[in-house]
Amino acid sequence: MLTYDLEARGGLSLYEYLYRRLRDDILSGALTAGERLPSKRALAEHLRVSVVTVEGAYQQLEAEGYVDARPRSGFFVSQVDRRLPAAEEGAPVPAEEPPRSWRLDLKSGQVDPFPSALWARLTRQVLSEGSHLSPAPYQGLLSLREAIAQDLRDFKGMAVSPEQIVVGAGAEYLYLLLAQLLGREGTVFALEDPGYPKIRQVYGKWGAVCRPIPLDGQGMRLEALYASGATAAHLSPAHHYPTGIVTPIARRQALLRWAEERDAVIIEDDYDSEFRFTGRPIPTLQSIDTRGRVIYMNTFSQTISPSMRVGFMVLPPRLLERYRRELGFYASTVPTLDQQVLARFLSGGGYERHISRARKKYRLRRAAVLERFQNCPFAASITDRGAGLHFLLRLKDRPEDDEALRQRAEGQGVRLSFLSEYAAIPNPAYDHTLVINYAGLDGPRLDEAEALLREVFLTR
Repeated sequence: MLTYDLEARGGLSLYEYLYRRLRDDILSGALTAGERLPSKRALAEHLRVSVVTVEGAYQQLEAEGYVDARPRSGFFVSQVDRRLPAAEEGAPVPAEEPPRSWRLDLKSGQVDPFPSALWARLTRQVLSEGSHLSPAPYQGLLSLREAIAQDLRDFKGMAVSPEQIVVGAGAEYLYLLLAQLLGREGTVFALEDPGYPKIRQVYGKWGAVCRPIPLDGQGMRLEALYASGATAAHLSPAHHYPTGIVTPIARRQALLRWAEERDAVIIEDDYDSEFRFTGRPIPTLQSIDTRGRVIYMNTFSQTISPSMRVGFMVLPPRLLERYRRELGFYASTVPTLDQQVLARFLSGGGYERHISRARKKYRLRRAAVLERFQNCPFAASITDRGAGLHFLLRLKDRPEDDEALRQRAEGQGVRLSFLSEYAAIPNPAYDHTLVINYAGLDGPRLDEAEALLREVFLTR
């Protein structure tokens, strides 16, 4: 006769505890397929519970398919797959690893706070009007798309309509949309190498074939691009991350010819072109595209805050039609409140004033950081293109590899980023080169950063 310790049921009712124990015995194989269960009255008397308790447990087992009820014969165990040990209830769930606190973090793209007082005032305005409760259209609020289009016209020379703009929750979400819009199983994407790893991770997860294209001093190597068989190329011609390469006009024109000849699309990832400190702003690839081959994309993560998960892309007309037809079922992923506040921040001039102040501040900070690091005894050379919030620092010859240096730094609470980490195809030329994100190195932090790096690279 089946025997269970009913005193161990905790807060469960008698019938639920009995149901669970019977179910577990069926799944473990202790009760085999076709075996007849004790009658309700017999099991109730044996366990000293009411018949109603046993009946409730049997009925639940029958409802879920663990047993079959046969008229005038009783309840019989059904044929079910046995439970694997790893699937048993109560298996421990791995704890989430808490974010680490670093003494110095030169890998993350940290930026100074944006004008929070103005942002708070605009937020209160929107909240008082109550319009933030309405859902946003799938391409984003028209007011925000109009403000973005105006900004692109005024500062990047791009003649685009609000209808071409799609707003989404940051760059990674836009990568997902592009993977679905352009990619089919086996579609080939050409990606800069070295390059931002998440791009190939996202496209690869959607079944695309990611072909790393090596770079020369002007950007993607054309012979490798033609040989790749790609029908989409993702690149950052204004300021490549992490090398900082700026693609000149002749190479840009050659890339557009490739796209036209191969019936391909270029994704122009313009992630930090607002921060150019020497010369005039570089015209976007989209602004010289006359055949609708370029998708332009950007975010507000670098210019406002990494926590500002708002990005956008500008689709050429022929791809806009396909986007609406194939992906128009997606709802907007950016809250209406955030979109309305950002639209007012842009159209009211707050964003332009913020960028102007930030550009002046980072120009001075960049000069101070470069001067300090150029004179450090561990630095062999520095590569800086006069743009963006990062630069490359080549270390003097060292016996350790990059991984050993990274681990040593982490042991001292310093988070570093090496150029070799961004390469899909290993290349010794990338070894011992740091990618320095300098935006957070103001004043005392610069002194502290130099001291910590000396400790990492000059002590044994």
